[in-house]
Amino acid sequence: MAERPWRRFAGALWRMGAVWAVSTVTMLVLAGILPDFRLQSADGDSATRIGITAAAGAGVFGVLSALVWPLVVRAMLLVPALVLGLLAFALNGSLLTLALRLIPDGRGTAAPETAVLVAAVMSAVASATGTALAVRDDNAYRRRLYRLSDRRRRRALPVPATPGTLFLQLDGVGHDVLASAVARGLLPTVARWLGHGTAPATHRLTPWRTDWSSQTGASQLGILHGTTYDIPAFRWYEKDRRQVMVSNRPASAAELQRRAVRRTGNAGLLAEDGASRGNLFSGGAGQVALVLSVSARRERGQRSRAGYFAYFSDPANAVRTAMSFVAEVLREMVQSTRSRLRGDTPRVGRAGLYPFVRAFATVVERDVVVAAVMGDMLAGRTSVYADLVAYDEVAHHSGPTGPDADQVLARLDRSLALIEKVADHAPRPYRIVLLSDHGQSPGETFRSRYGLTLADLVRAGCGLPVPRRARRTPSGAEARAAVRAALHRPVEEGPADEVRPRRSEPVVLASGNLGLVSFPDVPHRMTREEIDRRHPALLTTLAAHPGICFLLVRSEEHGAVVLGAGQAVPLAEADLPGGPLEPFGPGAAEAVRRTDGFPHTADIMINSACFPETGEIHAFEEQIGSHGGLGGAQSHPFLLSPLSLPDPAPADGTELTGAEQVHAVLRGWLEAASPGEPPAVSRPQPR
Repeated sequence: MAERPWRRFAGALWRMGAVWAVSTVTMLVLAGILPDFRLQSADGDSATRIGITAAAGAGVFGVLSALVWPLVVRAMLLVPALVLGLLAFALNGSLLTLALRLIPDGRGTAAPETAVLVAAVMSAVASATGTALAVRDDNAYRRRLYRLSDRRRRRALPVPATPGTLFLQLDGVGHDVLASAVARGLLPTVARWLGHGTAPATHRLTPWRTDWSSQTGASQLGILHGTTYDIPAFRWYEKDRRQVMVSNRPASAAELQRRAVRRTGNAGLLAEDGASRGNLFSGGAGQVALVLSVSARRERGQRSRAGYFAYFSDPANAVRTAMSFVAEVLREMVQSTRSRLRGDTPRVGRAGLYPFVRAFATVVERDVVVAAVMGDMLAGRTSVYADLVAYDEVAHHSGPTGPDADQVLARLDRSLALIEKVADHAPRPYRIVLLSDHGQSPGETFRSRYGLTLADLVRAGCGLPVPRRARRTPSGAEARAAVRAALHRPVEEGPADEVRPRRSEPVVLASGNLGLVSFPDVPHRMTREEIDRRHPALLTTLAAHPGICFLLVRSEEHGAVVLGAGQAVPLAEADLPGGPLEPFGPGAAEAVRRTDGFPHTADIMINSACFPETGEIHAFEEQIGSHGGLGGAQSHPFLLSPLSLPDPAPADGTELTGAEQVHAVLRGWLEAASPGEPPAVSRPQPR
């Protein structure tokens, strides 16, 4: 039965009064505790007068927060979103100062720093009170969450009764990491979905295997746009354009998305009433937030940062996220210090701006993306794809296992529980699909283990000068690009954007434990024979190094050749017993063969050493948890799907392989037949 308007009005009025009363009491308590905050004249006032002053101050502050804050946030979208989060305290404090000045006779005063503290506490208490009261009333709770959705869309379009689908990507969480976290009780929501406990299972867990390039750029482009063609790594050099392509650079992401649309002939997985949140690519969605490939656009509805407004327009959200941001920065500093004091190995530097990058990925981006997803469900969108990058960012610097990563997983599970709860209030049922784009493999960095970078080793093999001290290779974690986009800072990599031939020096790039060497003055892909004629010692130096497992080069005589320590094997035979690809298991040769056919594959493709017994690798970047090549858990993500959907595993019993196959599965689910008929899973063509 529909709720009567007068009951709705009365309930809203009662909740407003309750929040006002609690805010008044909070203000009185703070006035008694804080010496620089008073609610009475200099000569003193009666308790009744002080109470009236507190009630007036709380009421004015509440009205200002409701009316002024959304306008301030809308204007602040012109400045960096991260700065907006950091300014939340100052903005709220200013509103409280203004509210106190509006109290007659100057009975309310507070020092600036005290006003910030009082405003933060009052906002948090008011938010908690409003939420607690609303949760007891399903209609009120639904209306409160409804503010996150697109009201104009709800009025303009009817919401279908068919189920919507929500795809949540846990960036960097491998299949084994997820299974272990469930077994150890870190993910109670996921454990319940899998039937761990008394409740029956609602989901199934399916592993899948990435291509050679096991990183978000390739996997997410394949999942959202149906192709991973010509994505040899996270970053690579294109000779015809004389440019370095970097997957998490806005210009590169936009170009990769355009190429994918041209190749597949369709806009993407989310083209039909979809939303893309926190991703590198849009998937053809009409609604985007924090999407890198459209971050430079200015069209209405296509500004990636516009997703901040729906979240930060609530002052309580802004204060809560800002407080969590500060706490996460402090948490990282404490954890980093403990790691140094314990002498943990392997270890990488975590100073400088990294604590703020981590806090942005684990707090700001998580909160904004989760809020956007809730709004999408309440708006009844047909499909939503959202990426939560928190674990991936922390695992790069703290390792894929251990207490730091475990804490992040536990917090992500709480976000999943919140999303699941909001789904109960959506205007249509939702199927929640959980998946990852790759895993992470642990290990000491190449530079730390051998005292030189991959670029140093290549220069030595070419007979070029090598720096006396090995320089750190920049890390290319996805969250850094999101931070730069939020700060309005260019993500371009300076002089490397356009590499001009100079003394025939090679361009050396790193993508996790995958290295790429290109010679920019040679317009075509160089063959093994050409490389040997120019630099006779280079290939031997690289193949014989203990930190490198194999190289891929083209031979004029034998075609694709895999070089290992003391052996040169045609690619077709490389995975045979004793071959260079044997340690990487079934499917490795096929993944390498596919990459060999890409137009922009580097002259020399290098995969670091792998230790199958431990799953460890040596990243060519400064990361102790990395991904990008072959070896260990990085190539084994997961797909967690409802039992109501068809089993995504191939019918022939083989392993689900490649992001393109995952795209085919997801598209098959979305292209379900009419209600009542089981959706068909489309199978990809042979690759």
